[in-house]
Amino acid sequence: MPDFLTTYAQTQPHKMAVIEDRPDREIRTLTWSELNIQVNRLANVLLASGNVEPGTKMVWCGPNSIGIVTMANAARKLGVTAVPLNYRLSDDEAAYVTDHSDATVVYVDAEYAELFERIRNQLPKVNLILVYDGIAPSEMDSADELMSKASDHEPLVPLDREPGGTMIYTSGTTGKPKGALRTSPGSPEQGAALLAHIGYSTEDIYITTGPLYHSGPGGFMATAQAMGQTVVLQRKFDPVDWLRLVDTYRATSTFSAPTPIRMICNLEPEIKSQFDRTSMRVMIANAAPWSFTLKKMYLADFPEQSLFEVYGSTELGVNCVLRPEDQLRKPGSCGKPSPMVEIKLFDDDGVEVIGCGPENPGELFVKSPSVFADYYKQHDKYTADQRDGYQTVGDIAYRDDEGYYYICDRKKDMIISGGMNVYPAEIESVLENHPDIYEAAVFGIPSEEWGELVHAVVVKRPGSDLSEADVNAHTRVHLASYKIPRSLSWSVELPKTGSGKILKRELRGPYWEGRASQV
Repeated sequence: MPDFLTTYAQTQPHKMAVIEDRPDREIRTLTWSELNIQVNRLANVLLASGNVEPGTKMVWCGPNSIGIVTMANAARKLGVTAVPLNYRLSDDEAAYVTDHSDATVVYVDAEYAELFERIRNQLPKVNLILVYDGIAPSEMDSADELMSKASDHEPLVPLDREPGGTMIYTSGTTGKPKGALRTSPGSPEQGAALLAHIGYSTEDIYITTGPLYHSGPGGFMATAQAMGQTVVLQRKFDPVDWLRLVDTYRATSTFSAPTPIRMICNLEPEIKSQFDRTSMRVMIANAAPWSFTLKKMYLADFPEQSLFEVYGSTELGVNCVLRPEDQLRKPGSCGKPSPMVEIKLFDDDGVEVIGCGPENPGELFVKSPSVFADYYKQHDKYTADQRDGYQTVGDIAYRDDEGYYYICDRKKDMIISGGMNVYPAEIESVLENHPDIYEAAVFGIPSEEWGELVHAVVVKRPGSDLSEADVNAHTRVHLASYKIPRSLSWSVELPKTGSGKILKRELRGPYWEGRASQV
C-alpha cells in the first residue's frame, strides 16, 4: 500500500500541504506534490548514506519548520524510527538521549548545530550529522546541498517493510529519560474512529501551538497530514503572532497546553480585537489540565463549540475525550473513554475500583491499540506498569455516575509545568550531585500561569554556606531551563517513612491546601 504522502501528491498535487510563515523571513510553502519531492530527496540522501535498516534510529532536533515535517515523513517512508529531541535540553541531557537511543543519524536545524559540535565526542554511534536550513559546521553535512543533488523518485525500500515509528523520550522517574517506543503509526481503525468522534474534516487547517517534539502537537500535526489537511507552522510560540497566523490562514484546528492559551487570552482586548478568531472549530486541550477558569476565558474569546479536552500521554495515546457540550457541565472532568479504549481503576492492593465519586479513586489503567510498544532498553519499567493486560502512567482518577473520568493526582510525582513533563527524580539527582547538598526533594506547587512550578526543598551538608544562587547556577549547567526549580526552601531534614522514603505529600500539602485537585 503506498504511503499517504505519495497518494496525496497524486490525488491533490496542487493543494497546499504546509506553510511556514515567520515574521522575520520570506514565507515558505509546499504543495503536496512539492512536499513529496522534498521528502523523497531526503529519504534518498539517507538511503545513500547506508544508514537505513529496520530498527534504525534517527534523531531530529529543531524548532517547528518545513525541515522537521520533511524528516518526519521521510523516516516513515523509510521504515525507520524517528527520535524527536527537545532543543531546550542541556548538553548532558541531549547527549544521553541521542546515545541511549542508538541513533546513527542526527538531523539538526542550523540554529542548534552548535549543540552537536559540543557533544560530538559523546556520540560514538552517530556516523552522520545532517544540518538543514543553514550552514553546516565542519565535520557535518549540509542536508540542503545533498538534497539538491538527490533523486526525487520514491525511495527504494522493501515492499514488506512497515512504516516507520517514533520514540519520544519522557523524563524518567529514576533520574534518566525513558524512550517510549512506537513501532508503527498505530491502528488505522482507532485513528479513524477518534477523528470521526471529534469531527475533523479533510479541509481543516491545522496550526501548531507548541513544539513538534512534544507528543501532542507532533501527533496531532501528523494526524492532520494523514488526513490531507494543510498545516501552518509557527516556529516558536508567540501569542500575538499566533493570532496573526490564525487570522491570515483561517486556521480551524490545533492542539494546545494551557500555558499558550492563557497567554493568548490574557492579551489586552485591543490586541485580540485586531484578529479574527472565528475560524477555530477544533481546539484540543491537553498536555496538562486546563483549569475551569481558563476554559471560560477561552470560550469568551473563541467559538463555544470548538473546545475539546483529551486525556492521554506519550505512552498511552488519547484515552478520554470531553466534548464541547460538556465543558461547563462537567468541571474538572477529562471526559469519557475515547473510541476503542478500555479503562479500569485499581486500588493500592490491585483490586479493581467499582464505585463512583471522589471517595473511590484508583490508579488509571488503559487497554488500547494506541498503547506504546515498550520503553527502549528498559523493558522492566514497561512491565512494572502493567496489570492484567492494561497499562498505566501512574495517574490517579475517579469516575462519576455518568462514566466521566476525573484525574485527581499523580502517583509518580510527575510535574506538568507549561505543558512540559518534569520528573522530580531527575532534578533531585542533579541537586544531590552538588557537594554541599545532603539531600533534596522536588515537587510541583500551584501556578495560575504555568499550572505547576518546580519547587525544591534542600538540606545542606553540615557547615555549608550554600546559597540559593549557588543552587541555581548548578542546576543551569545540568538541566533544561523549564526543569530548574523556580522556588527553593531550606530544611534541616526531610520527613520520611520508617523505611526511609521521603514523605512528599507532607511537603506538598501546605501549597495545595484547599484545592480540590492536586495537579
